[in-house]
Amino acid sequence: MPSFLALPSTNSLNIGLSATTTLVGSNGDPDVESSFANLEERDSADQLELLNHQLVLQNRIKEGAENLLNMPLDDSLREKVDTELASAKGRISAIERQIEAFLNSTTGKRKGTQGSTGPSIGNPNPNSSSSANGRSARDGRDGEEKNALDDSRTTLNNAINCIRELESLSRPPLPPSSSSTGSASLASSAANEADRKRIEVMSRLIDILQRNLRVRYELNISEVLQAVIPALADKCSKQCRAAAYRVIRHALVDAESVGKLGHAVDWYIIRSLHRDTKHAVEKEQVIKLIRTIVEVGTVRSDSPNTGGVVPLSEIVMRAVIAVAEHAEDPFRLICVQTLTEILLIDIDLVARTGGIRFLLHVLGEGPVEITPILASAFLHIVDSPRTRAYIRLGSDLEIALCGITDAYGKGPDHADRMRGCAKVVQMMLRTWSGLMYFCMNDMQAIRSLINTLTIPSLDTREIILDMFFELLNIKSSEWFQTFIDGRRLTMYRRSRDAPEHRKHQHQQQQDDNSERMNQTLKLTDQYLGLLVVILTNAGLCEALSSMLEETTTGSNLSRKATLLLAEVLQMSNRILPLNVAAKIQSIPEVFSMATDYQHGEHRIIGTSAISAIDSFNRNRARLEPSSAVKNPSRPRANSVEDAVRRGQRQVEQVKLKMSMQMDDRTFQACLLETQVMLTKDYTKWNFDTLQELIEGPLLNPKRMEEAIKVSRFIRRLMNFFHPFAHRFSDIPRKSNAKWVRLGCSLLTTLMSSTDGARYLSSDDQFLPQVVKSFAQLDPFNGVPDSDPIFSKKRVAETLTYGYMEMLGTLSKYKEGIELLEKFKVFTAFYHLSELRSREDLIKLIIDYLDYSIDGHPRIVLSKALTSSYKHIRLYATRHLGLLVRGATSVNAWTLRLLLTQLYDPAPEVCELAVHFLEEACDDKETLQVVVDMRPTMDHLGEIGHPLLLRFMSTPMGFRYLYDAGYIDREMDMWFNERNIYYVVQVEVFLAKVFNCANIAQEDDDVLAFEGTVPPHFYGEMSKTELGCQILQDKGHFSEFAEFIRRHSQESEDAELIMKLKSILWAVGNVGATEGGLPFLEEEEIIPAVLDIAENSPIPSVRGTCFFVLGLISSTSQGAEILDDFNWEATLSPLGTPTGLCLPMDVDKFISVRLYCCFSIEIKLTRREETRLIPPTTEPEIEVIAAIQNLANTVIQNTASRSLAKMKSRPEYRAAFSSLEMFYRALHIISTQRYRLTVRRYILELFNVELNPEVVTKLSEYATGLKASPTYKSPKTDAVARMSMFGRLGRNRRPSESDESDEEDDDQPILSLQPMSTTIGFAI
Repeated sequence: MPSFLALPSTNSLNIGLSATTTLVGSNGDPDVESSFANLEERDSADQLELLNHQLVLQNRIKEGAENLLNMPLDDSLREKVDTELASAKGRISAIERQIEAFLNSTTGKRKGTQGSTGPSIGNPNPNSSSSANGRSARDGRDGEEKNALDDSRTTLNNAINCIRELESLSRPPLPPSSSSTGSASLASSAANEADRKRIEVMSRLIDILQRNLRVRYELNISEVLQAVIPALADKCSKQCRAAAYRVIRHALVDAESVGKLGHAVDWYIIRSLHRDTKHAVEKEQVIKLIRTIVEVGTVRSDSPNTGGVVPLSEIVMRAVIAVAEHAEDPFRLICVQTLTEILLIDIDLVARTGGIRFLLHVLGEGPVEITPILASAFLHIVDSPRTRAYIRLGSDLEIALCGITDAYGKGPDHADRMRGCAKVVQMMLRTWSGLMYFCMNDMQAIRSLINTLTIPSLDTREIILDMFFELLNIKSSEWFQTFIDGRRLTMYRRSRDAPEHRKHQHQQQQDDNSERMNQTLKLTDQYLGLLVVILTNAGLCEALSSMLEETTTGSNLSRKATLLLAEVLQMSNRILPLNVAAKIQSIPEVFSMATDYQHGEHRIIGTSAISAIDSFNRNRARLEPSSAVKNPSRPRANSVEDAVRRGQRQVEQVKLKMSMQMDDRTFQACLLETQVMLTKDYTKWNFDTLQELIEGPLLNPKRMEEAIKVSRFIRRLMNFFHPFAHRFSDIPRKSNAKWVRLGCSLLTTLMSSTDGARYLSSDDQFLPQVVKSFAQLDPFNGVPDSDPIFSKKRVAETLTYGYMEMLGTLSKYKEGIELLEKFKVFTAFYHLSELRSREDLIKLIIDYLDYSIDGHPRIVLSKALTSSYKHIRLYATRHLGLLVRGATSVNAWTLRLLLTQLYDPAPEVCELAVHFLEEACDDKETLQVVVDMRPTMDHLGEIGHPLLLRFMSTPMGFRYLYDAGYIDREMDMWFNERNIYYVVQVEVFLAKVFNCANIAQEDDDVLAFEGTVPPHFYGEMSKTELGCQILQDKGHFSEFAEFIRRHSQESEDAELIMKLKSILWAVGNVGATEGGLPFLEEEEIIPAVLDIAENSPIPSVRGTCFFVLGLISSTSQGAEILDDFNWEATLSPLGTPTGLCLPMDVDKFISVRLYCCFSIEIKLTRREETRLIPPTTEPEIEVIAAIQNLANTVIQNTASRSLAKMKSRPEYRAAFSSLEMFYRALHIISTQRYRLTVRRYILELFNVELNPEVVTKLSEYATGLKASPTYKSPKTDAVARMSMFGRLGRNRRPSESDESDEEDDDQPILSLQPMSTTIGFAI
């Protein structure tokens, strides 16, 4: 090793230049140190000469180290050279700063100022002084950075400094000297060091951009790109390239910055996307950058006829598609999702690059987790005529059905794919665009689905049946499986809805809500009615009937088909017009089999099916509650079980009468039989006898007096319930609730007689001990007990909670309330309501107290309603709402308390109160009482609108709101804004109901839509005469009618389409009332709505008209008008309209005009625009032809072998090193479809590393090689045949082997000449 490459001394030289400089030259040379120490001993000229000499020497050391690193060295030697190179750089920096300081200072002032403004040259211990100065400078700088963290100017300067530092790192190094032998190794080490520094600087810059959004806007994106793009070169590490992509991503803030980005990084992106899984960190950042470009840079077109423009080039799009096509790539799903998002924004770009075909393939083949998203995207495309033209009718979107239609012969392993496909089909058929698209071409797509049921050998048909069950929103009951298994249903009985305890009322209310919603979702009923008609017209009933013919004995599959057929018949009877339902319910195939006396098997099958359907209907009526019953806890007087209940009541009355007439001997025997007088062990007591005794004979005052005074039976029994006796209060809670019911019955019996009430008041310690138990929890009553009776654990695990229910039993009686007042139980309740830690007790008090008598219980409830804890107020408000719902008559006090909750500071409490008030106001009498209280709800904002709309439906409420100025204000808001919001609400509601498997999970959203449709301002307004008069005076309806006539066939402008939907909903809600229908007749708007429903090019608009016509049919007069236009309304058994309406000619309504697909025109146009001037030399022609052959899977392997041979031959090496050929290869893979592995193979063929200079050359070739529109390709047979048959017309070289001779024969691989054969005898 040369002497000047010796290892540096361990004693380093730190030179402090100024108060703002950092430490440099940490590894100093002894000669340099001595020179710095002796500078003061020399004159000015000698000082400068010495510094220059040291600078030249260190530069030579640096050059030598760099040259050595370019040579092959062992690891230890390379490490030494790396260390010497770093030391030389540090010394060069220190010397340059010293020279600069020397030139800027005068000779006379240098000694006096060297400690503060210049280097400490004269200090005998330079290390200590320079280190101190450096540390102080660094500490000061750190403090400034912390103080200026939020200072945008300082942050911007830091970002600019980072950019400048990146630019300095990107400058090319000095060329290595010719005499060096280790230049390669030195260059590699320098590159690694540069990578490390770039990553460090870019990390700082990313941190600045993430913390300060303002800096992103103030930075010049062009400067950022100029500094960062060199870090994307192939010679940089993957971490460096990943950091560079992050910097670019965080620097993009708007479309303008993305526009400045241009195509500067396109080739780098392609290279990164084609790398293998070892470069996952780099590919992740590339994909994030692409998504940011799509999100930030998309430009929405001002013209309604075109969509947005995504600023991604076609070469990048094809690279993303290639990654998405590769099944083993970990970034496949995110690439598919990105392509789907681009499809919705710029469908033209996706179509030009072949992305639509790939996305359709994913829709049909999976993966399953991404197919619902793709289905939604394609449904959105089909909804518009402009984007619909990119989809080929009959072949593209129908690929979503292939998982079901191609299931024959696939075996049971195909079941999972069928289930995923069934969910997608179900979702598509539950949208207007999907339903109408699949109904085109005489419903061929739907017929193909139904026809799969007729394949007897298809074992997975049960999946298809399940799909139809879910599609028609048929909820399976617990007895369905019993029916499918062929067992009798007599063992099932209707479940009791009444809870055993009042604490279960909340759960009962949730179940009732779910059931009520299933019966009142009229919007979905109307759509399901149309779906039933379409499916039956497509042959569903015939397919189900054919399944019944497969076996005479019946199977689970055939019985499930029978169940579906019965449900379809039941649904048609409930939601379809009479004429349509009669055609479906005739089921001619089944009846023809049942009456076929010539074929006994057919008759057995037909009669069995009819018998099964009849059994199903009878058991359904018996087992499932009637839809007419709104509150199952209050059965009707004429209900099915009325006779049974009446008989049970008579039996109970007779038993009670007989027990009260019991003689003395029998009574004493009963007392002894209970074992209460004999033992204190409650487990030995005869519970049944004890219960009959309490609920029977003891109701007689004489027997009660005897049990109290003579036998002391009541005393012994009440001692069992005393808290401090630790008998009842220590019983485990599980399976022992009967003792709580017994205690409540005992207190009820005691309160029924004067002696019993007197005993509780004066002789028994039950209430005093309960009060003392409560006092154990009061922190103001001294030291609390270590194990109180009402501890959390005891309340949760023992029957201690039963004391609350027993106290609630006392609160049902006036005398009981007096007892509770006497023993200050209510005072204890007031104290407990202030304990935050005992939420469980407060809830029990709220649940079990009876509020029918005015007094302290209502005060306790009102105190809970105004508690300082929100969760307590929420619980009390919910309980109050249940009281309002369960009341048999209007209670003003409950409504007044509920109105008080509207002013609660918590929005959740207000919203809950509004919900219960809105539900209560369904009753006209309740609504009138609430309006009479004249509540103020302006402060509620959006929460109070539903309740105020209810007020508008009554003359008094409308007058109240009109006088308050609410009507005028809201009318203008609805006219301008809220109509649009209403459309969004309804469409989101329908999407949730149709696409959510469990509606109960969406209770909060669905509860707002319990009626046929959500309340609409104009609809509620037209229910009163004053509202109709104001609507007439405002002239809003006339403007609605004019807008509908003007934009009825709008198909491009999304804003106009949304406004048209909003106006249609407003017109429909007005027409749903008897007072509003004359507005429609006066403007003659119904024919215009019908025209839109049958001829609009937008399926979703036609669906809106379908629902609107259902609203218009809600009145008898509206149903008659629609009947004149061949739209028939569904009537109830009493002949009143139900708000459901269907066209008599369904095919006309669901038909969509045929259209032409122009995707082929796009391909032809793009082919002309992307032509290049062909190569001229024969090796280049052969290479390009072989690369093109790689796109053909038939001859792909041959082309690959040909390229491998070409690369090994000398005459082709120039082609694989040529930038022009590299560009041609990039152009080919960027304009044609290649798999990811093939694209990666093509790029690896060329010995070209991407860097800024190469990218600049590629840009030049992109311009220079582009063929003009008038350019004509040369007509040579070699070129024409090359792409199909490989290399032709070349002579064999002597160096080629026999094997290569066979493979590289001059003859074509394939022959297009016909083969002639002789059949029979040759003559």
